[in-house]
Amino acid sequence: MINPIEAQNKKRILLVDDHALMRAGIRALLDEIGDFDVIGESGNGIEALELVRKFVPDLLLLDISLPGLNGLEVLRQIGQQYPDVRVLMLSMHAGSEYVARALSFGASGYLLKDSAFDELAAALHAIACGRDYLCAAIDTETVQRFIHSAQQGQSEQEILTPRQRQILQQIAEGFGPRDIAESLNVSVKTVEAHRAQLMERLGIHHVPGLVRFAIRIGLVSPDL
Repeated sequence: MINPIEAQNKKRILLVDDHALMRAGIRALLDEIGDFDVIGESGNGIEALELVRKFVPDLLLLDISLPGLNGLEVLRQIGQQYPDVRVLMLSMHAGSEYVARALSFGASGYLLKDSAFDELAAALHAIACGRDYLCAAIDTETVQRFIHSAQQGQSEQEILTPRQRQILQQIAEGFGPRDIAESLNVSVKTVEAHRAQLMERLGIHHVPGLVRFAIRIGLVSPDL
């Protein structure tokens, strides 16, 4: 039987990763630790935002590469709307530019996916206690050099609305207007109107240019 006092002391956490096996492994680890209560999980960035709004967790374990809305954009919106939610980024991307952008958007920690489960536990405990955490494999000096450029990329994103960033990401991922409309539950005409507004606002008049812009500001990985 669970002690009510112990249940109250557990940190409420959401798991967001597009690989179900990864989420299952993390769940198993958290069950073993016993200090965290998994209140939900998702493999989609848009759904992740909805879950945060619904549950307002203490902690969010967040991947960067997500369909619908990438983890950095999810992090950015959470930082604006729910600054008390502590976020640990869990990613395969070791590049200092990703780490710098995550920190500039308000992440409390950054951990690589090939880290040992013991380090994941240490990172979550640190963040739950109000401390920041960076994976031991990350070159912190190089990250600091990328902070300025990450902040510049952030200012570039400010000229776009959240909906425009969602649509820009999906365009860059190769989805057509019909697919985007279905995923966002809007009409194809609405998507096409947003795309036209994007091109006008950015001064970009073709899709390859939009893709390059999305890569530059970190909405999608150049590996796509």
